[in-house]
Amino acid sequence: MQPTRIPLTRGLFALSPIIVFLTLYLAVSLFLGDFYKMPIAVALLASSIWAVATFRHHTLQQRIETFSREAGTGNILYMIWIFVLAGAFANLADKIGAIEATVAATMNWMPPSLIIPGIFIAACFISTSIGTSVGTVVALTPLAVDFSQSVGGDVPFFVAVVLGGAFFGDNLSFIYDNTKAATRTQKCRMNEKFKANFAIVFPAALATLAIYMLGDFHVATQVAPRDVNLWLILPYLIIIVLAVAGVNVTVTLLCGILTAIVIAVTSAGFSIIPLLSFMGDGIDAMGNLIIITLLAGGMLGIIKATGGIAFLLQSISAFVRGSRGAQASIAMLVGTVNLCTANNTLAILTVGSLSREISERYNITPRKSASLLDTASCIVQCLIPYGAQTLLATGLAGISPAAPWPYLYYPWILLVTMSVSIIIKRKKSKSLQ
Repeated sequence: MQPTRIPLTRGLFALSPIIVFLTLYLAVSLFLGDFYKMPIAVALLASSIWAVATFRHHTLQQRIETFSREAGTGNILYMIWIFVLAGAFANLADKIGAIEATVAATMNWMPPSLIIPGIFIAACFISTSIGTSVGTVVALTPLAVDFSQSVGGDVPFFVAVVLGGAFFGDNLSFIYDNTKAATRTQKCRMNEKFKANFAIVFPAALATLAIYMLGDFHVATQVAPRDVNLWLILPYLIIIVLAVAGVNVTVTLLCGILTAIVIAVTSAGFSIIPLLSFMGDGIDAMGNLIIITLLAGGMLGIIKATGGIAFLLQSISAFVRGSRGAQASIAMLVGTVNLCTANNTLAILTVGSLSREISERYNITPRKSASLLDTASCIVQCLIPYGAQTLLATGLAGISPAAPWPYLYYPWILLVTMSVSIIIKRKKSKSLQ
């Protein structure tokens, strides 16, 4: 049975909340030349009101219930738990001196010129090992911010380095949800998808690393050695070791918080009450981030309920022409849906079956279609200012969600390598494509 065709007018109207948001946030910010002038929460509030107001053929009560239900899904509430725990740990670690001690110890044995490449490599390694960009952001962002201050660097730039490395692992890890969703929907083995993905991702990572190693980013070339209380490094070692071991990010953060409290009391002379105050301040600092997440979840949920996602699938798939066009359409499908859902795994699951139909019709191997789904979704998720990873990283750094955008070299280079993989048609057997 063919799905009901959505008319152009209705489809564009369903997508209008995201258009309102992008116009208010990106267009106004670009016009003013300052991404701090238009708060992302205000832009999302306006687009959410528009979404509820234009959700036709439903009572106001039903519209609000739909918005609230979509804003309170399990995935969003899980992210809020992470935001709360990350805020508590980050501020606690900062106030007791754990971040400063970790950065000082690193600076004592690593040349400042290698700090930026080192952060990128660490983010790539951790994200690939643990299979979650969120866990990588939690582990490395506070350290990256302190590194930037130690060497006189730009905080948004250092945050962008972490984000790029975090999404490297999103794209390659065997245990990340993206990989599972892409391989299951396209019916291919994980090792096959990894090989196809590696050929796209590794050149992009190497090119990005070369930029970080050879570029002039105006950081200090020498930093005076500092005395370090090595016990204060333990909370961050716990966070990184548990993250690499694949422990759930909420459990990892709880262990980090408990370790920080014990070290602060036994080694740094703190009493319990100030430590609880530090944690409370860190949680309060996540308030804006939590509001943004809830508003985005509700708005994007209404877009889906009104047929916006179905209209995108219908529109893009209608223009498929030839093998290269089919591959490009798969990438465009998942990327555009990701733009409207801010969740790369959900985007892959949404377009997975249609992508498989397209790949079978145009003789695209399952491993290639799975690779395109994963890669394109990661590119968009890294670039949008309202993605969970960017919101968390910029929230921990205390900067605008759009501030790292000019420095996101990795996703743009990855877009180039993915495009080249589509353009260059291999002349070997299908199993090698």
